[in-house]
Amino acid sequence: MSHQTDQELPVPELPVPELPGPELPGQARFWQWSVAGPFFIVALIWGSTWLVIKDQIGSVPPSWSVTWRFTVAAIGMATLALVRRESLRIDATGLRIAALLGLTQFVMNFQFVYRAEQHLTSGIVAVLFALLLVPNALLGWLWLKQPVTRRFLAGSAVAGAGIALLLLHEYRMAPPEGKVLVGIALTGAALLSASTANVLQASSAARKQPMIPLLAWGMLLGALMDGAFALGVEGPPQFDTRPGYIFGVIYLGLIGSVVTFPLYFRLLQRLGAGRGAYNGVLVPVIAMILSTVFEGYRWSVLAASGSALVMIGLVVALNARKPSR
Repeated sequence: MSHQTDQELPVPELPVPELPGPELPGQARFWQWSVAGPFFIVALIWGSTWLVIKDQIGSVPPSWSVTWRFTVAAIGMATLALVRRESLRIDATGLRIAALLGLTQFVMNFQFVYRAEQHLTSGIVAVLFALLLVPNALLGWLWLKQPVTRRFLAGSAVAGAGIALLLLHEYRMAPPEGKVLVGIALTGAALLSASTANVLQASSAARKQPMIPLLAWGMLLGALMDGAFALGVEGPPQFDTRPGYIFGVIYLGLIGSVVTFPLYFRLLQRLGAGRGAYNGVLVPVIAMILSTVFEGYRWSVLAASGSALVMIGLVVALNARKPSR
């Protein structure tokens, strides 16, 4: 008889393709430095990007700000490939994956996110985006047959309660005005777009492609689609020559994209779509910590309690293991 360390939801058993390396998708242990290090690096960087994005939509239409970001990111990712002496050549399958990745992650996701911040505070959008783990886990279970254990669900419930407290705190601090439902709907659309891209990147077909060249092509195709969309919706290109805006484009393009996306997508492949998305649960907490340092953010009982629940849920969910057989 097999001994189970945790119960899981039943899924059809399908053959798992062999991967290079000692582990299969979703089997990596979180507390290894090779996993935990990139996890926290990505969370720290993305926790800082919400403030920068808010400035990017002040003087330039969101569509053009997204276009400039991923133009810089595509150039940076291609340069990274050349520095690593990796060929940028990918096959037809890789090009199709790159196009889908560009459309879902670098066009739809960010076009929705930038517009959502026109209707909601950056803190509320960041907190709502932490719910990415829910569609990631469900889509990973349905499409990739990645198991969802009861411990993962329990940890997610605890973290979800923490997110609710953080959202309530943000609402009390700065009640949303105007088209709040529009902002929530845009954030929801961004979540679904990002989740589709995450599960695509965690698929066996994407794992067979070289990571950096795939991302370089995805960002290039995404930037071209962003530019075409911006041209059709906003008219001729617009740019802000303020040093702050230029720095923001470079920071979001290089640090917020070139540095983070290879690390993040590798986490999705090693931890699985659900556990990998737990990175987003930490982002609003880190955003609040950075806001404390740079903006004089004042903590409340709600914010502290919510952050504590998020951390507890994080530990529980990320220690959920597949059953041993």
